[in-house]
Amino acid sequence: MTRLSRDFYLGDTVRIAQNLLGCCLVRKLGEEWLVCRITETEAYVGRMDKACHAYGGRRTQRTEVMFGEAGHAYIYFTYGMHHCLNFVTEPEGEASAVLIRGLEPLLGLDTLSQNRFGKSFAEQSSYQRKNFLNGPGKVTQALALTREQNGLDLTQSELLFVTDSPADFGIPDAKTDFTICCGKRVGIDYAEEAVDFLWRFWIK
Repeated sequence: MTRLSRDFYLGDTVRIAQNLLGCCLVRKLGEEWLVCRITETEAYVGRMDKACHAYGGRRTQRTEVMFGEAGHAYIYFTYGMHHCLNFVTEPEGEASAVLIRGLEPLLGLDTLSQNRFGKSFAEQSSYQRKNFLNGPGKVTQALALTREQNGLDLTQSELLFVTDSPADFGIPDAKTDFTICCGKRVGIDYAEEAVDFLWRFWIK
């Protein structure tokens, strides 16, 4: 399978958060492939971002994977109820990552829907379709991602990776023309000046 290389994740985190838009996140669940287009991201840069878990070199058991090799999954549990999926970026020791905030389902819709709502995609209400994958907790629930997948190597693992070649799955090229919007990140009121960083990106 074609997937993004290690070099992709080694660049500037804010730029990577934008470049991930339109790419496809692939999850293998059992024998089934689940494929979704990435539509919303947020950048977190540990060396100068008070919203980042590893700000100021804060190294804990939870954040350890952020200090490691780029291109790994950083999955954490928050508010006692949600998992959040991030991709580790930049060289080792920089502790930066991109949070995946939103997806568009492309393949495996019924399984994604069963994971989210316990019903098929066709059985979803209009409200459920509108709010299917528009939030980081919804993303991980639909893809059945938990702390068990924390640390997976996105450049090597068959269970989780990112591709810009969805044709491997019979899906037309996801990297079509679109407008990227930016704004403030969500849920970081504690982060002082970092609250105003325009590091949330989404497809218009």
